[in-house]
Amino acid sequence: MIYGERIRLRAPEREDIPRFVGWLNDPEVREGLLLHLPISTADEEHWFEEMLKRPQYEHPMTIQVPDEGNWKAIGNVGYHNFDWRCRSAEVGIFIGDKTCWNQGYGTEAMRLLLRHGFNTLNLNRIALEVYETNPRAVRAYEKAGFVHEGRKRQGMYKEGRYIDILQMSVLRSEWQE
Repeated sequence: MIYGERIRLRAPEREDIPRFVGWLNDPEVREGLLLHLPISTADEEHWFEEMLKRPQYEHPMTIQVPDEGNWKAIGNVGYHNFDWRCRSAEVGIFIGDKTCWNQGYGTEAMRLLLRHGFNTLNLNRIALEVYETNPRAVRAYEKAGFVHEGRKRQGMYKEGRYIDILQMSVLRSEWQE
């Protein structure tokens, strides 16, 4: 477990699959993700099995918040596209439980992931891409320390229109300040 002030990050479990399927089939949740089509439980089970075959550092983590004496899963976060020669990776996150939107959980989860990336995985650069149409996510990333570094103009076609993809990153030296 990786603990923050209000959240913790843990390994995903097979029992999470129905919850993930529900979140990823919600059009509002999926709006900020690369997913374009609904997913089935079988799709998510296949993803889970394939994820277990990858190195542990590539496994996503489930974001949890305290809930009446227990912990409740609200989303997930993780690293992908590692480049060990350059000590870099990309990060992805989503808060699937919409009752937990706009409460700072995404920012806290991202800060925990940055700490893990720089202090445990020894990364030097952590990057992400976000749609210009997702200002809530952009704000959360900025609060966590990400810096705008580029834009893929009309880089995504979604819901009948082209949108820009913003590129953001954090360097170890910036994070240490």
